[in-house]
Amino acid sequence: MFDLKRYLAEKRQVVNVALDRLCGDADSPFRIVQAMRYSLMAGGKRLRPILCIAAAEAVGGDATHVLMPACALEMIHTYSLIHDDLPAMDNDELRRGRPTNHIQFDEATALLAGDALLTMAFEVLTEGAEQGSQDPARRIRIIREIAAAAGYRGMIEGQMRDLAAEGLVLDAASLEAMHSLKTGALIRASVAVGAISGGADTDRIHALLCYAGRIGLAFQVTDDLLNVEGDSQVMGKATGTDKGRGKSTYPALMGLQDSKRFSHRLIQEALAAIAEFDDRSEPLRAIAEYILHRKR
Repeated sequence: MFDLKRYLAEKRQVVNVALDRLCGDADSPFRIVQAMRYSLMAGGKRLRPILCIAAAEAVGGDATHVLMPACALEMIHTYSLIHDDLPAMDNDELRRGRPTNHIQFDEATALLAGDALLTMAFEVLTEGAEQGSQDPARRIRIIREIAAAAGYRGMIEGQMRDLAAEGLVLDAASLEAMHSLKTGALIRASVAVGAISGGADTDRIHALLCYAGRIGLAFQVTDDLLNVEGDSQVMGKATGTDKGRGKSTYPALMGLQDSKRFSHRLIQEALAAIAEFDDRSEPLRAIAEYILHRKR
């Protein structure tokens, strides 16, 4: 039987070692490095880089070739969290069980730390290019995929829609469209980059994108549910904040039970999308189930 807990721990360790190497000295005297490392090395789930690695493995690729893109994805994700937590955005004071970056440092430093992580991600994506470790066309495709997901047609547009929707009641289609950008875009990119790096053909990439789209939305539905029912001590962040900010969420739109049924359906659709894949995709199947049942 596949041991997901062990798989996640092993891949998380590989990613953490690489991130630690890439992001400056832990004892750096420079305030910007301290702020970057404070959020990047705060012990997150590393879901996006692990999805990237698992997708590469699922299509027979070498996981070592996708490690730098995986790290870049985590840097972009962390930058987005730092900025989302700012007073001008969600004004959160707790993230991963610790004060948010702008509380620990200050707003200006948090802004710059986020900017620095975003910029560094694209530096990391070019690491090894001079040695020709990967086909240049494939490398460019990976960079384009990540840039589009992180940019104004992806994650940033999703955040804009989220801010604009505060105090409004979105219908199901608008809510799904918003979250497919805000949360789903980077999750889809993570899976796509792994598939591209692993040399997947068009049909397999399409199947994996269907999988990623469904788990990305399920991740957000579960997030919404945890904001209502979750344990703040386990999650490392406050609960009940969505209602206080007047955010449109799946529990507010559908109710708790229908939201749970919806997330189950999304995971079944994700699993169906990769049903024809062999045993190398077992981590992806297990991760889908993990997203459904996670507690943080």
